[in-house]
Amino acid sequence: MSTPSLAALPIRRLTPRDLTACADLSEDRGWPREEHKWSLLLAAGTGYGIDDPDGGLVSACVVTDYGPRERPDLGAIGMVFVAERHARRGVGRRLIRHVVAEMGTTPLTLHATQYGLPLYEELGFKVTGHAEMVRGHFVPSGSEPRVITRPATAEDLTAVLRLDKEVFGADRTHVITRLPAFSDQLRVAEENGRITGYASAWPNMDNHVVGPLIARDTETAKALIASLAAHTDQPLRTDIDVRHEKLLSWLKERGLASIAFNAVMTYGISELPGDWTRRFAPLTVAAG
Repeated sequence: MSTPSLAALPIRRLTPRDLTACADLSEDRGWPREEHKWSLLLAAGTGYGIDDPDGGLVSACVVTDYGPRERPDLGAIGMVFVAERHARRGVGRRLIRHVVAEMGTTPLTLHATQYGLPLYEELGFKVTGHAEMVRGHFVPSGSEPRVITRPATAEDLTAVLRLDKEVFGADRTHVITRLPAFSDQLRVAEENGRITGYASAWPNMDNHVVGPLIARDTETAKALIASLAAHTDQPLRTDIDVRHEKLLSWLKERGLASIAFNAVMTYGISELPGDWTRRFAPLTVAAG
């Protein structure tokens, strides 16, 4: 029996039952399995994939919608993988074209590596910013910012959601409400009883990833990171908008090193909504 051509294989919606196949695909490309992250994205977002007739997935990606369900304000594309044996045969291009068509008039965003950049530019995505990934064991100093931080409680959720929508520029309720279960830590910064920022640290392989990180100013962002670091012995990893130069310098002084840069790209809008001055790090580059 002849194997159908890649162009003839149907693209289907993925479900949480596809978690293992997605993790296998990550591993196939020399990437960590990241099952914890895949589980969040497949539950909170919409996965798209192409089944391999020989088993497993030819390709996969996830889109996380934000805003009203019927007419989202923004869609974030992430976890775009093509199996090594099917690479460089137009599969990724076909999958992203399908996603763009499915999303209709919804603006899109993604974080692109230098390898993915040419494909996304060819499909009409524009570079609108950059994020720097830093990683390492956080070394505290004796003079951390004097901002009050504490673990978030259930009573904080309404205020956190309000702040997040204001800063992110779209409603992320369906993702943010999953943070308490997804994260090992969720902390808020507070002044006079008002929440001025929040941050989560979630487990990913041998790191704790810091994100989202939303804060009134750089000092508040520093305090949140320092408080998260104080409660883990694992290395921290985070993706900081490069415009936040002071925070990046401070993180490098505290032991984190630059390991990668990603281009922030958009489709259908000239820049991301919201207030970048208070948006320091995404939940994950795969979901915004």
